[in-house]
Amino acid sequence: MAVRAAVLPAVGAPLEITEIELPEPGPGRVRVRLAAAGVCHSDLSLSDGTMRVPVPAVLGHEGAGTVVSVGEGVERLAPGDQVVLNWAPSCGACHACSLGEVWLCANALAGAAEIHARTTRGTDLHPGLNVAAFAEETVVPASCALPLPDGVPLTEAALLGCAVLTGYGAVHHSARVRSGETVAVFGVGGVGLATLQAARIAGASTIVAVDVSPEKEALARAAGATEYVVASDRTARDIRGLTGGQGVDVAVECVGRAVTIRAAWESTRRGGRTTVVGIGGKDQEVTFNALELFHWGRTLSGCVYGNSDPAKDLPVLAGHVRAGRLDLSALVTDRIGLADIPAAFDAMRAGKGGRALVIF
Repeated sequence: MAVRAAVLPAVGAPLEITEIELPEPGPGRVRVRLAAAGVCHSDLSLSDGTMRVPVPAVLGHEGAGTVVSVGEGVERLAPGDQVVLNWAPSCGACHACSLGEVWLCANALAGAAEIHARTTRGTDLHPGLNVAAFAEETVVPASCALPLPDGVPLTEAALLGCAVLTGYGAVHHSARVRSGETVAVFGVGGVGLATLQAARIAGASTIVAVDVSPEKEALARAAGATEYVVASDRTARDIRGLTGGQGVDVAVECVGRAVTIRAAWESTRRGGRTTVVGIGGKDQEVTFNALELFHWGRTLSGCVYGNSDPAKDLPVLAGHVRAGRLDLSALVTDRIGLADIPAAFDAMRAGKGGRALVIF
């Protein structure tokens, strides 16, 4: 069956909106009709080669929709079920999974090498980050489709698949922000906005949002920021000035650039914690000297997918949505159609894009 999709023909090439031939689900797989998909900066990282996946591929890893059909052996899902796509399913058998660190599963992205569909000319296509959400419909392993809890709108639920899990997890699982602590969030895109909301939910006292764009201040404050700093070479000093000269307890970096990682680290107090969520290239090298590492006693840690277990965290997030503590619509800066995805990529490259939500 032919469906429309956004295809990356080669690394660095423009996306092509075209028809693809999508097979019916085989054993252990489900077919999902997409309601919405988020345009994430990670998709841009896939397209420009910062993150390597087999190509040509159907991109898109943040989505939600309705199960259309299921393959042999699928018992947990049935046609008509609403689901959130999980781009990093854990295998349950590798070393990381045995330690309970499912976000580091060694086999999470094994599905990206499989053949997902074909172009109408017969070219094999891979599923970018497993789920190929930039399409009217997709076929995924059942482990990549999590039941959507009640009370969450299906379109906005797409954001739970990456931005919200990442931002919420960065605060609650990685940095472990405690009530009353001070937090700085670097980068006010979709993940940054989710991180600001998560810091508010955690009970942070002062929440500083940092971005290069002055125009994002209103969005940041609506998400929970109590202070806003336009990024400059004085960023760390400005943040210390907002926190009695001490610096924040926790900084969360959502950009993936060496200069912002360094600024985030410098903005924390002595003994503070910096969590790096942003995905940077190999050319983004961050340097420290031995004396400052000793003297400041700070902690710097990476954070993959919010250090989250989607199956366990999704119901928790849904509870926050139902209670009004988490506003998914506030993370969306633009609602677009499938044909508008290339333009959304151009906006991200120019540093102007927020979280665009593709509505199918």
